[in-house]
Amino acid sequence: MAGIYVSNSAAERIGYITRAQSFSACHRLHSIHLSDEENKRVYGKCNNPNGHGHNYKVEVTVRGKIDSLTGMVMNLTDLKRCIEEVIMIPLDHKNLDEDVPYFANVVSTTENVAVYIWDNMVKVLPSNLLYEIKIHETDNNVVIYRGD
Repeated sequence: MAGIYVSNSAAERIGYITRAQSFSACHRLHSIHLSDEENKRVYGKCNNPNGHGHNYKVEVTVRGKIDSLTGMVMNLTDLKRCIEEVIMIPLDHKNLDEDVPYFANVVSTTENVAVYIWDNMVKVLPSNLLYEIKIHETDNNVVIYRGD
């Protein structure tokens, strides 16, 4: 019937929240499993012995039921706190290879930075809420990781 609106308040609604955060860090793409020559061939100028830096933009997306009482999937203040703990404190203005123990034996590619962030975000977020980590390394290079 035209003009009749039926509300189904019992329906479970799923929402997505994304919070963006920028951080600056330097690194050198270099694998301990490759020779110096292989590292130069694979990583090119990103294998510079003095390293190089990025202004990363990270988007953390959570997915879940929209709470019928609060109207939220998650309180953004809590998500901001988790991002501060997992991204800003350990990574911002750091040398990823020297200052972050995870990267002592893991090449600090943006793919691996996304895995690092995912693995640590799932520890501080409510279970099954984290949906995606998206990292803009440059305007042209973006990595997406969904825990697979």
